[in-house]
Amino acid sequence: MTNQYQKYEKDYSEKSFWQKIKGTAHKLGRKFLEEILILYYTLLSSQTPLHVKAMIIGALGYFISPIDLIPDVLPIVGYTDDVAVIAATVKTVTKAVVKHCKIEEFREKARQKIEELLG
Repeated sequence: MTNQYQKYEKDYSEKSFWQKIKGTAHKLGRKFLEEILILYYTLLSSQTPLHVKAMIIGALGYFISPIDLIPDVLPIVGYTDDVAVIAATVKTVTKAVVKHCKIEEFREKARQKIEELLG
């Protein structure tokens, strides 16, 4: 998966990530938003291996990118490809970091951030 999304790494930055989250949080749904934030908090962890961070940056870059397989502006189906990329990355990352990180801590941070964003 890392190679597949490497071209989207250039689209990732902390600023662009939060702009996208704040601009779309109400459209994304809590479950999808939670998975995105789990990846974000895993990326921030010093315990996360570099190859996993590269994978996360590619996936988050894909999410942020205005150019992807299915344009995000399309009603209902616009985020379908983003959901697939994020879900696959979360699954892969969870397996890869289980020895290094506590995913449940990241899940709890994600839920707290969602409450802050959505109430």
